[in-house]
Amino acid sequence: MSNQERIDIQEQGPEPVYGAGVWHFATYVDRYATDGYGEPRTILDAIKLAGAVGDLSVLDLNWPFPPGGISTAEVREALAEQNLRAIALTPEFYTGRFAKGGFTNPDPAVRRQAIDLVAASAEVGRELGVDYIKIWPGQDGYDYPFQADYTDLWGKSVDALRELAQSFPDLNFAIEYKPREPRNRMVFSSVARTLLAIQDMGVDNVGVLLDFGHSLYGGETPAEAARMAIARDKLFAIDVNDNFRGWDDDMVVGSVHLLETFEFFFALHDAGWQGVWQLDQFPFREDPVEAARTGIRTMRAFHRALGYLDRSELAAAQAAQDALGAQRIAKRALFRALAESESE
Repeated sequence: MSNQERIDIQEQGPEPVYGAGVWHFATYVDRYATDGYGEPRTILDAIKLAGAVGDLSVLDLNWPFPPGGISTAEVREALAEQNLRAIALTPEFYTGRFAKGGFTNPDPAVRRQAIDLVAASAEVGRELGVDYIKIWPGQDGYDYPFQADYTDLWGKSVDALRELAQSFPDLNFAIEYKPREPRNRMVFSSVARTLLAIQDMGVDNVGVLLDFGHSLYGGETPAEAARMAIARDKLFAIDVNDNFRGWDDDMVVGSVHLLETFEFFFALHDAGWQGVWQLDQFPFREDPVEAARTGIRTMRAFHRALGYLDRSELAAAQAAQDALGAQRIAKRALFRALAESESE
């Protein structure tokens, strides 16, 4: 190993904290296998599986705790037994009763139910000491032309989140944007729209959760989207997975877009972002523990590759917009790290 390589490795910083959405360890259904892929699991079962991974430190938890009837004390005890911490709660205001929207529902009573559900999750989040409440308003949007007043949808979304942020100034709220599903068009569909909405809210404790797969699926370059959010100090969290860009497949990290995923982590590291590297994978047919270990092993290789990356050489290639040269530099570092990771 050269002196330059030793310097680079030292400059990559400490290894990240790794996390996952607890749903990674759930069982899944789709419109074909309505009986599910595997045996049903409670959130307590899922937490136990997460503990078996060995490299996870934090979990993002659905709320109310599935399948219902599970107390905060039970969840806290289960987390402690597995040496895990709740980093976030994700309130489920995207289910069937919110089919016409949560924050944007045309019925004021249902809108209030959605806001109150998120507020209740924030109270539980305080008890568990979470870092943020994740906002995924999957039913907020529209499906057909002329269906809705776009200005009205935007205003309802902005107003609801402003109210929540002002009611819980000690908590952060992280909006997970997505182009579509379950609505054909979602209000928070891109990093730019989400940042604009946050600007309209005029509060400090609302930011972006950048889901790598949602960014791909939405036609973005995730590394560029991350830099846009970081430049405004609004990248509160990330979720990492992969897909074929036509749907939100939630595949194992790096399984399709290996080089783009490395570029994403380079963008985070280069900007000094130090948050959790968090899995959002849906292993329908794979063993969930092994899928998590595989995703973390790949992320660990990305972190190692950051230490092998020749920054001055890359900067020169980028300054010249030398695409082939820049890719050669990135691949040299990445493939070396991956080879070492697989041999260990």
